[in-house]
Amino acid sequence: MKNQTTSLEFSHFPVMLSEIIDISSPSKGGFFVDCTFGGGGYTREILKFPNTRVIGFDRDATVLSIAKKLKKRFKNRFKFYQLRFSQIDKILNNDQVDTIIFDLGLSSIQLKDFKRGFSFKSKDNLDMSMGLTDISAQQVINNLNEKQLKLIIKILGEEKEASKIAKNIVRARSEKRITRVDQLVAIIEKSKKKNFHTKINPSTKTFQALRIFVNKEITELINGIIKATKILKPGGKILIVSFHSIEDKIVKYFFNNFSQNRSKPSRYLPEENNENFMLFEKYTNKVIKPTVCEIKKNSPSRSAKLRFAIRSKNNFFYPENFLKKFNKYLDIENLHV
Repeated sequence: MKNQTTSLEFSHFPVMLSEIIDISSPSKGGFFVDCTFGGGGYTREILKFPNTRVIGFDRDATVLSIAKKLKKRFKNRFKFYQLRFSQIDKILNNDQVDTIIFDLGLSSIQLKDFKRGFSFKSKDNLDMSMGLTDISAQQVINNLNEKQLKLIIKILGEEKEASKIAKNIVRARSEKRITRVDQLVAIIEKSKKKNFHTKINPSTKTFQALRIFVNKEITELINGIIKATKILKPGGKILIVSFHSIEDKIVKYFFNNFSQNRSKPSRYLPEENNENFMLFEKYTNKVIKPTVCEIKKNSPSRSAKLRFAIRSKNNFFYPENFLKKFNKYLDIENLHV
């Protein structure tokens, strides 16, 4: 068991670790929440500072061995819960948390385990579950109709050739059920025009779409960051690392539109009282990206974007408009399989 834990720990690189530590300032001590524990990289680094305590969340059961090891080492300063981060309020409610961290990327632990079905190189079952899900990618591919598949691939994957991919999936499954990753990869490659000017794998966007749908990632993100904001103390920080444009769009909108310096919908409309809409202090909208050095060491980090916001002194209010803005994605994730 000890060797297994060690191999899991070192198979995952925490993205922008030094930047996360600089912003969250654990040297000053405090209460931290790691909403995407994964390989424990952020948590381990924070716990190096003596006056810190951390609660970790992760939906993936495979990281329990890493969490157990950290709990043994930091008995009074670390707790772990195998829950989706949208369930954070089951454990924390109106707590005065100093910093909350989200790393929204697929972890190396998940990607390198071919049985999980996340990797294009896999020949195993189409699964793509990060844990605590009701469906698999195999069920999605074989049960939804062509129109629904097209919608998922086009909107959640931002795939321009979604129509042809969906059509070919339905055609292929009418002859034989699609159960393995390599079967789906072959269908996608056959459906897409060759692009010699990109290094991106042709299956990338379809896989992104299926993974998001299976794990309800947009619903999770929106509910998770709302609940996280509620438990932050005034002056507390929320840090979010995103990896694709949908995630970044959601994070940017939330920080921008519920901050002290939110812009007016129109310059012709009267000035509103910003106090009613202020969950965060002035938001600078600065995006932090990995250094060239980090990208060389860990190539998946190249698409990462880090944004952070600081909680205002205002009482928490539920941001209804935030959900309405992204209803399109939430409705798709609610399609019945």
